[in-house]
Amino acid sequence: MFEPVTYSKNMEDKYEQLSQQGEALLSGETDQIANLSNVTALLNQFLDRVNWVGFYLYKEGELVLGPFQGLPACIRIPIGKGVCGTAAETGNTQVVENVHEFPGHIACDAQSQSEIVVPIMIGNELFGVLDIDSPDLGRFSEEEGALLEKFVNRITPFIGE
Repeated sequence: MFEPVTYSKNMEDKYEQLSQQGEALLSGETDQIANLSNVTALLNQFLDRVNWVGFYLYKEGELVLGPFQGLPACIRIPIGKGVCGTAAETGNTQVVENVHEFPGHIACDAQSQSEIVVPIMIGNELFGVLDIDSPDLGRFSEEEGALLEKFVNRITPFIGE
């Protein structure tokens, strides 16, 4: 059974706890969809002030909706389009303080105001992206982006094909 965790107030320590919890949750399970689903649930529980957490997986030249927590979402996103497509194309985490100012933003939930997207690479190949939206402007920081990148790197062995 999954027990609630009291997280540290320090952001770096907090994300270390999250990474350890993620590894423990996924360890021993090989089903990709089950593991991706549990990661979205874990992040949704862990993060405050978010309204969507999920994965878009790279398939046949585009991003396709994977497991998520939140309102129904766009199913397919072209590479290079919107925040997710830009992260996939550049291979760089995108931290967007105000999605309405991002060129070509794809609005799936009108409540979303800010967004962070972390590309997921397995070897040198794009696997997909982790996408997190918030109803608050400026919710995400560059520091949190770097910590989410570390988290993604730690869970990648459990979600890769």
